[in-house]
Amino acid sequence: MSGHSKWANIKHKKAKGDAAKANVFTKLGREIALAVKQGGSDPAANSKLRDVIAKARAANVPNDNITRSIKKAAGELGDVNYEEITYEGYGPEGTAFIVETLTDNKNRTAGDVRHLFDKFGGALGTSGSVSYMFTKKGVIVVDKEAYSEDDMMMYALEAGADDIVTDEDVFEIYTSPNALGAVRDALEAQKIKVLSAEIDMIPANYITPTSEHAETITKLIDALDSSDDVQNIFHNAILPEDEE
Repeated sequence: MSGHSKWANIKHKKAKGDAAKANVFTKLGREIALAVKQGGSDPAANSKLRDVIAKARAANVPNDNITRSIKKAAGELGDVNYEEITYEGYGPEGTAFIVETLTDNKNRTAGDVRHLFDKFGGALGTSGSVSYMFTKKGVIVVDKEAYSEDDMMMYALEAGADDIVTDEDVFEIYTSPNALGAVRDALEAQKIKVLSAEIDMIPANYITPTSEHAETITKLIDALDSSDDVQNIFHNAILPEDEE
């Protein structure tokens, strides 16, 4: 996924498929819970919560589910406590992985993640073992149909973005992590429809594995993604479906 457009574009396209998976409501519910715990239950005053609500709506999560998750996290429907834990490791052919989780049982999650890496020919590493290969960036995706590249460049830079990349279907606007919410708000104030706005980990270099290892890496990604505890998976493998 990019400093570079390909990475964010791959992630954006893949997200359309992720939304159909049975555990997407659970994952987004946990993201909402964490955002509320960190910044309160008012989306107007909590930009992270606003981002997660937008992501949930894009994934067709019903408004009732969103409201229930916010109330639960705010303590109105019982207490909830999730912990953010990030794992780093290697897949086949030395591909680098960062796995972000939200869990209420870190021993269970650690065991599950380690088991999946072992099962698919990978290995967990220590903290910092692969994260140095990635750069944290805010990535805002905008449908490019209604705007010229020059106009969007002007809007994005005036809003405080660092860079903009044009893909076939979208503009990918890059920001510092702390500026993501402010840039998104500034674009929306210009009536620009934001398709997604997320913090991503952009790898410095990519590995194109052999077809056999590519299949195993895909199975590892799918297995991790099937876990309710796993929120985000970042890696530096270029897989066949990414090149379609």
